[in-house]
Amino acid sequence: MRLRIDFSYDGTDFAGWAKQPGLHTVQGTLDVALATILRLDTIQSTVAGRTDAGVHATGQTAHVDVDDSVNPERLQRQLNSILAGGAVHVHRVTIAPPGFDARYSPLFRRYEYRVSDAVGNRDPRTRHITFWVDNHLDIELMNAAATSILGLHDWTTYCKPRPRATRVRELQIFCWRRDDDGTLVAQVQADAFCHNMVRNLVGMCIAVGRGKLSVSDAVTLRAERTRTSAFIVIPPHGLTLVEVGYPADDEMGNRAESSRARREPV
Repeated sequence: MRLRIDFSYDGTDFAGWAKQPGLHTVQGTLDVALATILRLDTIQSTVAGRTDAGVHATGQTAHVDVDDSVNPERLQRQLNSILAGGAVHVHRVTIAPPGFDARYSPLFRRYEYRVSDAVGNRDPRTRHITFWVDNHLDIELMNAAATSILGLHDWTTYCKPRPRATRVRELQIFCWRRDDDGTLVAQVQADAFCHNMVRNLVGMCIAVGRGKLSVSDAVTLRAERTRTSAFIVIPPHGLTLVEVGYPADDEMGNRAESSRARREPV
């Protein structure tokens, strides 16, 4: 039986999602809790988005394959009992529909990145989820740059390359707003993301907001398909995975199959 697990975590003290020998990771924490409850030597969860060290999540999703006798609601309670007081909280555990794959079935992943500039009020309580910059950032220019690069493209310029991994992605939403306290919040949504893609995109927009790059540079740099020093890769702690969107239950398998296919840029 495949179970869907919806959960959140504070990524501050984690070395990212994926298990790594000798390191404290989200997957390691969750899998140890699952194995303890299910009385297994080991178990392997699969996640929708493999976040880096220091990245947070309020809407993460994973799946795990278990014996048919496992009660999902009871498992949720047991997980939160083990994880109580820690940096991981499980919102729901449900029986997954046929064909569901936490990694390959999503229609989109949506992230937010928080930036406090010279306009925003700096609350020390948010220092682990907000990137502070000393400059005043022009949100209108940042929005113009963000919207100019939407669509299905090769994102090599904005990614850290990984062997045999496609860099073709559909950027569906990229926009900026200011919260009531003046904090700048980027909303970035795509069908999937390359490694460090969000942090590169936000870094480019910050350079535009500072006047270091022009709005048109966003597209020009993307078209060059090469790594650049025109902007910095910003720190991970301002980044949060807020939502993973899935299709209707009867489309889960088809979506997973199509997501595995390599796409070419338009």
